[in-house]
Amino acid sequence: MSKATVGFGIDIGGSGIKGAPVDLVTGEFTAERVRIPTPRSSTPQAVAEVIKDVFSEFEDLPHDIPIGVAFPGPIDHGVVRMAANLDDAWVGVNIETMLEDLLGQRVHAVNDADAAGFGEATFGAARNETGVIFLATLGTGIGSALIVEGHLVPNTEFGHLEIDGFDAESRAAESARAREDLDWEQWAERLQRYFSHVEMLLSPDLFVIGGGVSKHHENFLPLLEMRAPIIPAQLFNAAGIAGAAAFAADRDRYERKIAKREKEQLKKEKKKSKS
Repeated sequence: MSKATVGFGIDIGGSGIKGAPVDLVTGEFTAERVRIPTPRSSTPQAVAEVIKDVFSEFEDLPHDIPIGVAFPGPIDHGVVRMAANLDDAWVGVNIETMLEDLLGQRVHAVNDADAAGFGEATFGAARNETGVIFLATLGTGIGSALIVEGHLVPNTEFGHLEIDGFDAESRAAESARAREDLDWEQWAERLQRYFSHVEMLLSPDLFVIGGGVSKHHENFLPLLEMRAPIIPAQLFNAAGIAGAAAFAADRDRYERKIAKREKEQLKKEKKKSKS
């Protein structure tokens, strides 16, 4: 099987489900993104039908195109462990096998913050960077992604670190800044405490800051003093789709590698048994 040059990314959100084919070299969409509102009853069956509708909007896609889905919750080997802003019926569902049955193609699912981080590492602010990359999305909460030498460490949930007796995101998320009417300097003090703690734990080589507030990065990032560089994300709303597609392509390569290794091992064992 030749190396894929285009993947397909789907980003499931509480208000909308978005999808587009993605150039796996540049991260750019090869066709205009399609968005369909998330159904009011956001059960697995209802959301899956919308995903099918989004995917069906694109014609002439290769049958073996890598398909990645960014999901708002932790994914454990395809199984949803928690669903933020979606129906609780998602918990325990294997989203990968469910969508594979519906679409008739291999599907890889990943946490939405992980998708954004992998997208930034592959196509965005951290492209061509090596070492340990830590991405934080600052919004209603704090999403996190950890990339080590190009490999994703999934489901980190570092927004829920306990710092000074508080869940970190309850004091340092962008929602806390808005809720408590903090100015940039006051909020930066809380971010400093949070990111200094993360830096102590992980010693990242680069921090990447995403979320809508990152568009105003000049108001708060220069106020932070970190050992590692701390920079704004670049992909913004495209991060989930691009990152999911890149993740799927990466998993496809890994699965082909494992299948090839197992095939070679089986051939060796057969040859040995005949001798």
